[in-house]
Amino acid sequence: MISAIKNFMNNHNVNLLSPFVGALLILTFSLASLPMKVLANGEISQQQLEQFKKLPPSQQEALAKSMGVDLNSIKGQLSNNGSSEEKTNTEVFPRGTQFDAQGNPILDEEELEELEKSDELKAFGYDVFANSPQTFAPTMDIAIPADYIIGPGDNVSIQIFGKETDELELAVNREGQIIFPSHGPFTVSGLSFNEMKRLLTARIKEKVIGVDVVVGMASLRSMRIFVLGDAFKPGPYTLSSLSSITHAIFAAGGISDIGSLRNIQLKRAGKLVTTLDLYDLLISGDSSSDVLLQSGDVVFIAPKGNTISVEGEVRRPAIYELNDDCNFKDILTMAGGLLPTAFAKTTRVERYNQDALRTVVNIDLTKSRDLAKKAQAGDAVHVMKAAEMFEHSITVIGAVTRPGKYQWQTGQRITDIFPNIDSHLLHSADLNYSIVVREIDIARNIEILQFDLSKAISAPNSKDNIILAGNDKILVFANIVKLVDSKIDLDALAFTQDNLSKKEQELAKDKYKQKQFWLKYGDEEHLAQFDSEQAAEAKLIEKSIAQFSGGELEEELDLKELTIFSRQRLLMPIIEKLKRQGKSGQPIQLIEADGEVKFPGVYPLAKGARVADLIAAAGGLTESAYVVRAEVTRNQIVNHMAQQTSVAVSLSAALAGDENDNVLLSSKDRLNIHQIPAWSQNNVVELRGEFVFPGKYTVRRGESLADLIAKAGGFTQFAHQEGSVFTRVQLRELEQQNLLKLTADLRIEMASKSMTDQNYSQSYAEVQQMLADMANVQPVGRLVVDLPKVISNTHYDVLLEGGDVLYVPTMKNSINVVGQVQVTSSHIYDINLSAEDYLAQSGGSKKRADVERVYIISANGSIKMMASGNWFTSDAGDNLKPGDTIVVPLDAEYMNNLALWSSVTGIIYNSAVAIAAISGI
Repeated sequence: MISAIKNFMNNHNVNLLSPFVGALLILTFSLASLPMKVLANGEISQQQLEQFKKLPPSQQEALAKSMGVDLNSIKGQLSNNGSSEEKTNTEVFPRGTQFDAQGNPILDEEELEELEKSDELKAFGYDVFANSPQTFAPTMDIAIPADYIIGPGDNVSIQIFGKETDELELAVNREGQIIFPSHGPFTVSGLSFNEMKRLLTARIKEKVIGVDVVVGMASLRSMRIFVLGDAFKPGPYTLSSLSSITHAIFAAGGISDIGSLRNIQLKRAGKLVTTLDLYDLLISGDSSSDVLLQSGDVVFIAPKGNTISVEGEVRRPAIYELNDDCNFKDILTMAGGLLPTAFAKTTRVERYNQDALRTVVNIDLTKSRDLAKKAQAGDAVHVMKAAEMFEHSITVIGAVTRPGKYQWQTGQRITDIFPNIDSHLLHSADLNYSIVVREIDIARNIEILQFDLSKAISAPNSKDNIILAGNDKILVFANIVKLVDSKIDLDALAFTQDNLSKKEQELAKDKYKQKQFWLKYGDEEHLAQFDSEQAAEAKLIEKSIAQFSGGELEEELDLKELTIFSRQRLLMPIIEKLKRQGKSGQPIQLIEADGEVKFPGVYPLAKGARVADLIAAAGGLTESAYVVRAEVTRNQIVNHMAQQTSVAVSLSAALAGDENDNVLLSSKDRLNIHQIPAWSQNNVVELRGEFVFPGKYTVRRGESLADLIAKAGGFTQFAHQEGSVFTRVQLRELEQQNLLKLTADLRIEMASKSMTDQNYSQSYAEVQQMLADMANVQPVGRLVVDLPKVISNTHYDVLLEGGDVLYVPTMKNSINVVGQVQVTSSHIYDINLSAEDYLAQSGGSKKRADVERVYIISANGSIKMMASGNWFTSDAGDNLKPGDTIVVPLDAEYMNNLALWSSVTGIIYNSAVAIAAISGI
């Protein structure tokens, strides 16, 4: 052994001076000096294993290589003998899985997610066996069955208690014997585990009296088998002697895509032993055909046979392999049965006929006769879904706390659905107008029943407490004022509704703020994006409404009126349905209310509806409605000719129930309700600044500015009438539109100039700064008014409108200089100074100033353009007045001759002057 150690150290350049290396080599070669027949069987004893574990990995590998033993098999034996880091070949990984240096799988999560989300129909059962074998080490840590056959390579443990005590671990040699040191050989090969236990116990007790014997298996032999045919990785494998056919399939990575799960053959010595149908195991849990393997066995996987695909409303849609006598009952069993949503009576089967053309066969899976029919190769079975229609249910839609489906019962009424108001209705619910939509025939044509919810609940015996029928739909509307102002955005009001959640309110607020920001700064790209999002939302709403009505909408929805549960939103599908129902002899059941009602528009004609019902449908009368007289316009067919007639009614009498005025309505009637003559809303005008009695005043129609000033007691002695600022809401909105248009035109001109002018050098930052300056301009809505002339001249006056504001500042004895000057400043007014003097006091003009286009903005807002030299004469001071502003504009040459820049600067300076005057009050 010493010579062997020296040779090993010379061949591997081992340092002889290391005492650790010397001791390690002695341990290594002591292992090698153990009986070779044990190593030749592929296993080593427990004593050798304990010593082998003490070696470093490099020495373990070198020793296994020198002895001709598979290192993986030794590691497998180590793991089977109590290693805490055991790894077995039962771990399942997807095909194509790669492993790192430590043997851990490297899984691509994205590929796995895509595979799971794939809608493609998959073959049944293949994913169960689709794994990559991580190790071929035999599995030992399982119970030994009683019928296990002992063979060469097995290690038997024998424990003797009593008169004598001994513990032995004996290997079955190639002759099939175990050799006792004191009792000689015993032949055990070919015996079952139970038979061997009885044999050894009896023999030992015969030779040694007064002892008990415990016989077990210390370790099992490994065996070499073949997995051939259409396996994922066909070839030879080393498995545990307790392995069955399925273990061999797992070790081979499963079955390939063209392999059969129903024809797996076990061959031994060239003869067929058994055939395994994995469908019995996977579907029924029957493993009786999964027999144990023996060394040298061949597991042969035949090619896949005929298949059939099953999809739709089954529990396990997949592609299944057929055997010789499969019928549709067997197919349904393989697919796990039908789902509760399946419509089994008309199951579609697509198959190829004798002419290789696809045909369709319908079978009833609820009948045993159809279930007994034989399935054919290539059949595609599609179990369709049952209809989503409800039978005899009540649908509640709108401003209710619990919308949805309700059970219908005979004699059921409105109050059975809504016992009280507080717990069943939202605060925004309209209690005076609700409708029931009822199907009246097999063609699903509808009629409308109108009722007053408050009367139905307060008086259950009234006609408003309608008896419901199966499949009725109850619509409860929200009492929300119609958004008639085109400037009011739906997003601004959406978050104020009671039926929105907090999260939805926050989202609506955020969206509204964003849109107002881009409206303010005039970014058309972002505005276009918001408009497209609103259009997409409208399409979604239209889609949901179309599903309710069962068809497409003919008209586009108005986003301003799409408040939650508004009349237009909920009535749209009903109106469309009634339009489609109209035909010759059956006029369209629609009526219209216009004028002084809260919700003018088109409404469905309810059964037995009268004028009062239409008024209730339109939300009731406004405060300005003229109740003495209204008109009902009606179309009639007289002598095959259409004629239009008008019926005058008294609204007060109609609402009181007088049948002479509360006339019965018919198709396409139009009720026009007039406004009280000379009716006007309260128009409020505000006076601010140097008035004797400033404040807000209600003005009558046609009242003038001079009249209002007189009503306010006139001006104080400090009033600067020439510097007054008069603003109007309509003018402010017009200025906002003009600013957006001017910004858009300026952007287009810049883009055009950058593409056509090679000398254009304007940077992107400068362009954005210019547009930002425009966006920062606050529209004032100023109307230039000569206030002293208004007071003195009766023919020069202004008719007031609601929202008008007149600002009269305190007298200011100053002249302002702004624009392209060295220092923007204000100066004390001196009648002897000219415009040139004031410019000089501000440091003079800048290089970029356009000195030939200097102009003056008077205190009252009028602009005086100066001709060259006209304002710099010795008497120029006579033309300047306190409060005036001298503006030195930017030379257009510095903006590459942009035609719109002069307009931009004029708007910016004029607005700045007006805002400065207002803020000074």
